[in-house]
Amino acid sequence: MASFKSTKIPIYPKLGEKVTPDTLYWKNYKAPVQIKEFGAVTSIDFSSLAPHNYAVTASTRIHIYGPFSTEPVKTFTRFKDTAYSGKFRSDGQLLVAGCEDSMVRLFDVSGKVALRVFKGHTKGVHVTDFTSDCYHILTGSDDYTCRLWDIPNSTELTSYKEHTDYIRCGITSKLNRDIFITGSYDHTLRMFDARVEKSVMTMDHSQPVESVLLYPSEGLLVSAGGRYVKVWDLLKGGQPLVSLKNHHKTVTCLSLSSNGQRLLSASLDRHVKIYNTTNYKVVHNFDYAASILSLALAPDDESIVVGMTNGVLSIKHRKSPEEKREMAGKQRMQPVYRIFVKGRNYVPKKDDFLVSKPVKSHLAKYDKQLKKFNISKALDTALESWRRNRKPEITVAVMKELDRRGTLKNALAGRDEQNLSQLLNFLIGNVVDPRFTPVLVTATEMILDIYQAVVGQSSVVDRQLVRLQELVEREVDYQQDLLEVLGMLDTLFAASLPRKEYTVPIVILSILPKCALVHQRW
Repeated sequence: MASFKSTKIPIYPKLGEKVTPDTLYWKNYKAPVQIKEFGAVTSIDFSSLAPHNYAVTASTRIHIYGPFSTEPVKTFTRFKDTAYSGKFRSDGQLLVAGCEDSMVRLFDVSGKVALRVFKGHTKGVHVTDFTSDCYHILTGSDDYTCRLWDIPNSTELTSYKEHTDYIRCGITSKLNRDIFITGSYDHTLRMFDARVEKSVMTMDHSQPVESVLLYPSEGLLVSAGGRYVKVWDLLKGGQPLVSLKNHHKTVTCLSLSSNGQRLLSASLDRHVKIYNTTNYKVVHNFDYAASILSLALAPDDESIVVGMTNGVLSIKHRKSPEEKREMAGKQRMQPVYRIFVKGRNYVPKKDDFLVSKPVKSHLAKYDKQLKKFNISKALDTALESWRRNRKPEITVAVMKELDRRGTLKNALAGRDEQNLSQLLNFLIGNVVDPRFTPVLVTATEMILDIYQAVVGQSSVVDRQLVRLQELVEREVDYQQDLLEVLGMLDTLFAASLPRKEYTVPIVILSILPKCALVHQRW
């Protein structure tokens, strides 16, 4: 007599992310520390000198935080209106910031009162930065002008009014004290040379420009505006190199990793995307709770600081080597799972001699019932709550086996309200899953055939049948829309790609007439 063969449970591929060196590197951060500010965090800037404090501009204040502090070590509150763009000088001794009241204030980091107040703009100043010689300040304003100021004499050196809309971003060259670049809501980027009366280069971003960034070599410029991040080759007269569209909403800020090999962009869609600067492919992604306005990386990527529209400042610190060792030690203390899966993925080589030993097979509960021909009890066992919720493939496999035997209809019949409701819940949750649809459509048809005579006797079952009908109708609409899209794509690619035939997934359509009939009776 042949031995009983257990039910074969298909193994479906797991849709997990691919583990890469970038994944390991950017996931090596602790849980974020969150600090509530007084308003939306519009700017974050790290000091280039140890201990690498960072300035956070929010509302009418600028807070300076230490690398691991959750309370500000310094606060500047001498602003009558909203402050913008708090930036450190390269020596870390001075800090400059703009304000909605059109004034630019220069602070000594060790003091409280502004050392200098520069007046000349007529509207809010959103852009400030120091030049590479540390003696001049660049500012950009909503009055469409960008200006250079002399720090020792507190005087305006030069002013440019070539933009036709608000100037919301700008950056100075770290290699040449006279070069700086501004971005405006008039969709343009302009490069200026303080020795020349007009801009020396203009680039069209085609969207309001929110942020600009120079590579360390300063041969490439990155701009962000709208949903686009664009890279420009300055050595070729501002020629566009790459246009990236990976965000769903406006990109608000940019940053570079410490080695210059990874570009980070943050957006109002709550995501931070990390790109490889070699091919500009997304290598990692961070999710946040609110729209992001500002982003900064600490030197050596020790911390990632993000400011959001809800006033929350999120800080992620890199795990120290000691913490890594502690985690490794905890893993070594619990080796059971590691030993259990050891060698499971080993692939025998060509010359290996495989020695196998007989393994005693243990039947699952549903297989024991199938072996005894208790088909209803086998289905009941497969429909146990933990099994149908965590491993629906087992329940579907049992249904498939019963259908192969020709006994599925008998197993589905003779159920009371509670068991039928349980079965319908499973169908509602999984019938549109493409992995299970072929089997569950058959089961659904049988249930409608068996129980259509008793429709209307249970309000619970009636509601579930209506839900099932609505679900199937919605899925059919989705498939019809997808077929239309496939037709459009086929037309677009017909000239360049070989013609392919697409199979129409109509197996689910067969449920609709019966659902409609049941709904009419109900």
